Amino acid sequence: MTETPVQNGGRRLEKLDPATCWAALCARDARYDGRFVYTVKTTGVYCRPSCRSRLPRFENVTFFPTPAEAEKAGFRPCKRCRPAEPSPVERHRRAIERACALIRDAEAALDLSQLAAAVGMSRHHFHRVFTEIVGSTPGAYLRTHRLRRLATELESGVPVAEAVYAAGFTSSSRAYAAAPGGLGMTPGARRRGGAGQIIRYATARTWIGWVILAVSARGVCAVAFGDEPESLVADLRRRFASATLIEDRKDLHSWMQKLVDYLAAPGARALDLPLDIQGTAFQARVWQALRKIPPGQTVSYADIAAALGQPNAVRAVARACASNPIALFIPCHRAVRSDGGLAGYRWGVERKRALLAAEKRSAEEAPKKKNPG
Repeated sequence: MTETPVQNGGRRLEKLDPATCWAALCARDARYDGRFVYTVKTTGVYCRPSCRSRLPRFENVTFFPTPAEAEKAGFRPCKRCRPAEPSPVERHRRAIERACALIRDAEAALDLSQLAAAVGMSRHHFHRVFTEIVGSTPGAYLRTHRLRRLATELESGVPVAEAVYAAGFTSSSRAYAAAPGGLGMTPGARRRGGAGQIIRYATARTWIGWVILAVSARGVCAVAFGDEPESLVADLRRRFASATLIEDRKDLHSWMQKLVDYLAAPGARALDLPLDIQGTAFQARVWQALRKIPPGQTVSYADIAAALGQPNAVRAVARACASNPIALFIPCHRAVRSDGGLAGYRWGVERKRALLAAEKRSAEEAPKKKNPG
């Protein structure tokens, strides 16, 4: 099935798979509301997938992407589930989008009760729905937004004290407590572009293009692909603008060799180097889930969201994949769309396709090498 965006923030199945639609209908799966409707020829009505009406026979059912197409075919909307109106899932999504906008635009921090009241929900219900859709709690989202704003202020040269309050922190101590987990360094170090940090790096040419490996005192902090080494080094310098960057092919030779050997037969051996990963709590959970996907296999963003217990956080999962700073070690290339299609990849969709194909070949050849006869 191919998914395409539609109005009101929902998604519909452009090419409907009857088996998938029928399974969603039987399960009354509200996650499919807004993605398709079904008609019943014996009653002349159409319903949303979550409708609690009596389950019709399969042979009496037809699936349509939108209510408009069902009505064009001569069916009228069910009075019970009101499929022509926004579904509860769509209403929740709109409410959470409003709440996120309030958080981003507010000069002073809004507490949970204020946000819930602003979108017409109870405090408990708002917290649950927000977490399901966004992929993090309202508090975590607020902290992430503050840290992003703090980073922007610091990188523009604003003094630390001014940046702290401009970002919404009530004190410098709160900003310093939050910063290491979200910025990867203290606010002062961030303002100085990582001043005081020593980042060693090396580049190598491989069959999939040039690769750069960057290492901090903690471990691998960046792995990226590109068409030439100069652009990779330039990107690294932008990321760690005031850190001390040292090209160190000699000391990093063994680490780079592991990376090159892995690329020669992706998935045939493990990448077991220490990592220096900086991200939000939700990003860390997504990245950990990605590392559990076996080489040669793929998992959809929706499946990852479901495995994390947050089935509505598909977009948040996709954003976490796109934010991955360490290619291969965190195999975001193994995350795909629900229809198996390759979505965007930070280092190019063609590289994603090539990596998956190489991993699949390695996985298929592994049993033959163990049993050559």
